[in-house]
Parts: sequence; structure tokens; C-alpha cells
Amino acid sequence: MGFYGVFLGLLGVWRVTHLLHAEDGPWDLVARLRRAAGGGFFGRLLDCFYCASVWVALPFAVLLATSIKEGLLLWPALSGAAILLERVTKRPLESEEAPPPAPYVEDEEDDHGLLRTEADGGSRRGGSPPGVD
Repeated sequence: MGFYGVFLGLLGVWRVTHLLHAEDGPWDLVARLRRAAGGGFFGRLLDCFYCASVWVALPFAVLLATSIKEGLLLWPALSGAAILLERVTKRPLESEEAPPPAPYVEDEEDDHGLLRTEADGGSRRGGSPPGVD
């Protein structure tokens, strides 16, 4: 098993898992499969990309591995790599894009004794201080 086989296995696991989890499939077959699975074990399995990737990775690991030890290591590795690929490529939903903006409330203006106002001549530049002409 070389890098090429592992890379193809990773892409295969991601593709099949993504199809089962997030796509309708041709003629809506996968969408009907998810509806038929309902809320039971298989329905929850198809609703969770992470869970589905574990079980989709199993046959890929069996086919790619040359020994039992290698298969046992390859199984979670393919699932984990598919999960990382999903996280990198997943577009957030509109509600997940950004948190709502923080509320901005401006306090009423207080009378600050040290700040100039327009009535005091606050628009003056340079010159003498207010009250001195």
C-alpha cells in the first residue's frame, strides 16, 4: 500500500460519506434512504458526518490494507482524514457564518465641564482661550 492508495482511499471515504450525509443523490435515492432510516440508529448515523465516516472507512481500510495491523491503523486514519477534509471544504450555513453583532448602545451625552461646546466657542482654532478676547 503506497501513498497513492491511501490518498485515493481518503478521497473515496470522503466522497461516499459526503454523499450519504449531505447529498440527495441521483433521483433522490440517498434522500429517500435517509428518510427511510428515520430517527433510529441508521438515521442518526447518516445525520452525523463523523459517525458515517467511521463506517464508510471500514471497507476501504479492509481493501487497502496488506495486514490486520495496517488495517486497524488505516481504518481510523481514513475516517479522520475524511473528517479533516470535510471541515476544510464545508461552507457554513447562513446562520453559522458569523455571530450576531454585539448590540451598540450609545449613552446620553453628559455635561462634561472640561470639554468645549459649540456655545463656548469650541469651534475656534488657536487664538486666545474662551472668555479672553
